[in-house]
Amino acid sequence: MPSIIGILALIIIGYTVGSVRIINQGTEALVERLGRYNRKLKPGLNFIVPVLDYIVLRDSVREQILDVAKQGAITKDNVSLEVDAVVYWRILELELTYYAIENVEQAIEELVITTLRSEIGKMEFEKTFSSRDEINRQLLSQLDEATEPWGVKVTRVELQEIIPPEEVRRSMQLQQAAELKSRAMVLEAQGEQEAAIKRAEATVQSIQMLSKALADRSDTSEILNYLLAQRYVDANQKLSESENSKVVFMDPKMLTEGLVEIMNTDTVTPKRDSDDFPSRRR
Repeated sequence: MPSIIGILALIIIGYTVGSVRIINQGTEALVERLGRYNRKLKPGLNFIVPVLDYIVLRDSVREQILDVAKQGAITKDNVSLEVDAVVYWRILELELTYYAIENVEQAIEELVITTLRSEIGKMEFEKTFSSRDEINRQLLSQLDEATEPWGVKVTRVELQEIIPPEEVRRSMQLQQAAELKSRAMVLEAQGEQEAAIKRAEATVQSIQMLSKALADRSDTSEILNYLLAQRYVDANQKLSESENSKVVFMDPKMLTEGLVEIMNTDTVTPKRDSDDFPSRRR
């Protein structure tokens, strides 16, 4: 009698151990009973019927990453490109993923390649680089719709690289260099123009200030001679600093006589009398 009880106890313990299944968080499992789908096991402690029930699939329902290798594509204007993409997806209905499609990852990859080539073929080469967001949206929309019967949700699609042929890349680099050089020349010309305007404005202000300061003085000629002589010496000093320059010294008095004479000359035009002109005969 005790031996029978021991045997029964062992049977019960074995049955209990054989029927317990622990599913980890982020994972689900599919159970078939006598070859037919029975139910889905959720994370935690689960029980099955030994011999009758069998776990056919245990898979993750977390978001997964599918990196699609570089693929050839041709643009609308017949330029060959190499493009690749990365797809973020997750399983929503594990039973659909297992029974509706043989290999879900391969199916998604082939679908990405086909859709990507189709979208690139609708665009001209120059627009492919600036239309990444548009391509990503189109890929996401079409992939999400196509994978819905498989119990899969495509959450995001990112176009990684667009690689044109070497000849096209070289032409693009030359074009970009030419544009940058042209832009730099325009900016340099604008800067020189602004600097010239500021120098002219500063010169005008200096002349105005000097004119106001010398208006009421009697020694205007001596002051101007001194200022011009000082500028003359500074200019000669700068010229002498250059190894290739040739300096010719001149008398600063000869340079200032004309300027002083102009400043001291009364430039007021006398009023003409009408009598100075002969009358016209009608």
